[in-house]
Amino acid sequence: MKKIIQKTGEILNLLSPLDTDWKDEFSIRVVDFLDKFSSIGDDPWALVRLLDEDFEAATTVIRLFLELSKDEYNTRMRDLFSTPRLAGKSGFKSNPLAYVETLGPLLLNDIMQESMARSYTWQDILTERLKGGRGSAIKGQKRGRELEDFVEALVASVFTDFEARCSFTGMDGISTEKADFAIPSRSKPEILIEVKGYGATGSKQTDVIGDINRIIQEKRHDTVLMIFTDGVTWKSRESDFRKLEDFQNSGFIYRIYTKKMQNLFREDLQLLKGEKGL
Repeated sequence: MKKIIQKTGEILNLLSPLDTDWKDEFSIRVVDFLDKFSSIGDDPWALVRLLDEDFEAATTVIRLFLELSKDEYNTRMRDLFSTPRLAGKSGFKSNPLAYVETLGPLLLNDIMQESMARSYTWQDILTERLKGGRGSAIKGQKRGRELEDFVEALVASVFTDFEARCSFTGMDGISTEKADFAIPSRSKPEILIEVKGYGATGSKQTDVIGDINRIIQEKRHDTVLMIFTDGVTWKSRESDFRKLEDFQNSGFIYRIYTKKMQNLFREDLQLLKGEKGL
């Protein structure tokens, strides 16, 4: 057999774009459904008829009007209805008009009318493409950073000495691991705080378990680890959240906090400051 030796540059010069169409069968159904929404008006029965005709396509159009991801929309729906079952197709089938009327707090009708009344330019179209692509990733990054900034303000209200977004020195004095906050320093942390904020479900909420476990394995046993997290989409990943809870219940995590627990978080920081002489 002849020996083959390839060069990277030669192969790169032979690459071609893999053009694909963004539409699949379901996308075509949704696009076809857009015109049906144009004459919906204020009649709730008009929306009932559209949901009855194609619940999945109509629901997707509703999400597009509200600018919500599937995870965000499902979470909002579960908050509106008394049980998760009522928030879906079976709930709609059981009482169509009540289902549509329950959507009231989402201001769906107002948003639809406002969107339909707009005159769109090519700049608007390109902006929407930017929002749907890069914008989705930016939302996730900003969500996490804003929660970090929120926590940093709380930490700064109690401690003068701390380091943010750093790699702390592990128990062996050599290896390191990343953490969002190390108090009073990364070289000799007495308190570690990890911050995780989510607005959509996915693998990142599973990855957090690995992140926390690495911190637990690396830190000294007497270094306190606190977790600050938020985002209602955790409700859709309860199995992952239970793993965090198991860490806490086993004593590896001091406490898990959310923004609504900020006062308790500050109180615990004050307590730890005194106990550790910081």
